[in-house]
Amino acid sequence: MVTPKREESEINEEKIVDQIRSLGIDMIENANSGHPGIVLGAAPIIYSLYAHHMRIDTKNPNYYNRDRFVMSAGHGSALLYATLYMAGYPITLEDLKDFRKIDSKTPGHPEYKTTPGVETTTGPLGQGLATAVGMAIAERNLASIFNKGKKELIDWNTYVLCGDGDLMEGISYEAASLAGHLGLNKLIVLYDSNDVCLDGSTSNCFTENVAMRFISQGWNVIKVSDGENIPSITQAIEDAKASTDKPTLIEIKTTIGKYSKLEGTNAVHGGPLDKDDVSQIKEKLQMRDIPFTTSQITMDDFQMLINNRCKNLKDKFDKQVESLEEEEKKLLMDFIEGKKSYDMKSIIYEAPEEKEESPRVTSGKILSSIVKSNPSILGGSADLFKPTKTYVEEVGDFTKDNYAGKNIFFGVREHCLGAVLNGLALCGYHPYGSTFLSFSDYLKPSIRMSAMMDLPVTYIFTHDSISVGEDGATHQPVEQLASLRATPNLDVFRPADANEVLGTYKAIFEKESGPSVIALSRNKLPILETTKISEVAKGGYTVFDPERKLSGILISTGEEVHLAIEVAKRLKTKGMDIRVVSMPCLKRFLEQDQEYIDNVLPVEVRKIVIEAASSMPWNTIVFNKKYLITLDQYGCSGKKEDVYKKYGFDVDSLEEKVENLLK
Repeated sequence: MVTPKREESEINEEKIVDQIRSLGIDMIENANSGHPGIVLGAAPIIYSLYAHHMRIDTKNPNYYNRDRFVMSAGHGSALLYATLYMAGYPITLEDLKDFRKIDSKTPGHPEYKTTPGVETTTGPLGQGLATAVGMAIAERNLASIFNKGKKELIDWNTYVLCGDGDLMEGISYEAASLAGHLGLNKLIVLYDSNDVCLDGSTSNCFTENVAMRFISQGWNVIKVSDGENIPSITQAIEDAKASTDKPTLIEIKTTIGKYSKLEGTNAVHGGPLDKDDVSQIKEKLQMRDIPFTTSQITMDDFQMLINNRCKNLKDKFDKQVESLEEEEKKLLMDFIEGKKSYDMKSIIYEAPEEKEESPRVTSGKILSSIVKSNPSILGGSADLFKPTKTYVEEVGDFTKDNYAGKNIFFGVREHCLGAVLNGLALCGYHPYGSTFLSFSDYLKPSIRMSAMMDLPVTYIFTHDSISVGEDGATHQPVEQLASLRATPNLDVFRPADANEVLGTYKAIFEKESGPSVIALSRNKLPILETTKISEVAKGGYTVFDPERKLSGILISTGEEVHLAIEVAKRLKTKGMDIRVVSMPCLKRFLEQDQEYIDNVLPVEVRKIVIEAASSMPWNTIVFNKKYLITLDQYGCSGKKEDVYKKYGFDVDSLEEKVENLLK
């Protein structure tokens, strides 16, 4: 039997919302795990967005000029999955039944590349909102490149659903402040404001005036007093889209766990409902009390609303792309396809005549060359452009008056910086950001998301050891390298000189995916004749080798490589023949075949690590702690030479230690 075509005016929107609610709580009950409160409370919000505003192609979820939606309140994943299923994305009822099960399309929190229609791995609260700021920056930058004259090739909106928890997190303050400053008018945040958090009422911990906070940060604020009122929510989003100079926060007052016996309380936030409660909810909603029962008419109605509004969007966009000049089309396709690697042969770098240069200075020169010749590479600094040497001349600054600029002034907002870079990467960029290595802890949640999503983000960290000197222990990284090296899927490079810095950039930008860290010394270092650009990609290689049988091997990174070579030279005069291995990326080295590893580090030869940082990463190579000349305590304030001597990293102390270990 063919269902007769219905007019939009005949559609019962509340019934679609209730169907989403019903599926969401069925998923949670079936998994015996999940968060029903947001499903029941925020369903009208997500329905209104998808039914009346989101420009999407459910059959082609990755169509490039689509609107982006980020479920920053990631615990509401059941709400999102139920909506995507109802909307016609390639998700099945079986996928909903597999909610929170191994290898399903419907994991406990949204995951990138796992579920069609999910734009980012949400991560901790606040991450999603900040990542969305990166997506909004991407849209503005791309529009400045491709929207010439009357052409509107790139013009997506970025929407976020967040809750009180997201707005309590510090990252949301940073992200909202930056977005307001930049006037990102196509960013719209839907705030599910229900005055309840996991531990109870928000009156216990969160009583600020959120609306005034956002207004002070340069946002429009619209309030919807009734979270069940679909026309009011829809109109608020329409009003937000009309903004030409500011992002918009729409505060929507909802009731957490609406229709539950526990509605309005924290008890409905984070656990499945009992069967009696589920039954009485479905009775109130006039839904059949049979799990995963759906109405085909209701689904058809929802999809009709979407399809009537979004008909042929992808086809129209594809035709516009085809009409571009060949060079412009190729450039856009690089973004659409998320260009996997770059040809680094065009890097321009001239070593100074004195053959001595700080790695951070070398990095700045190389980065400048790369950014100028690759439109999809851009980034910025957390108020440290000058000391990190990451400001690129001649490419302009990204401001609300110049979205074509490529230098992003993040301000002192490290936490937000990392998430914004992820948002840019999710739109086809290869972004970078910089700060001091000791401050990388502020970025750790975002770095973790980069690694989890396998995004091509480059983190540039300078001032990489106790040799920072006078600034003291707070600015001298000790445990950061170990923490970063322990992060799965993250390449951590610590180059020894200009040659290795060049090799690091080549290794990063010539690979297909995944994030990287570059840890750079601020001190001037000699450019060694034995360091090799091409060998950096292998992670470790020999930089100093005796002609006779080996007495031992020194393994080092960064500026300590120079110390290790000097120690080896001194001990050679005492009849000890020592190889020095530079290990710019331990992970890369351990990924080489065993023959290569054994050739560089023969099993029968004693090995000593010299690195002014935590000993923890080195137990995969050196099994006896006495052969680890490392640092497992914090530094102190003083001149570089004095700090080195205090902790035994001056050449005299190192020579004595190595000689005693190898006798």
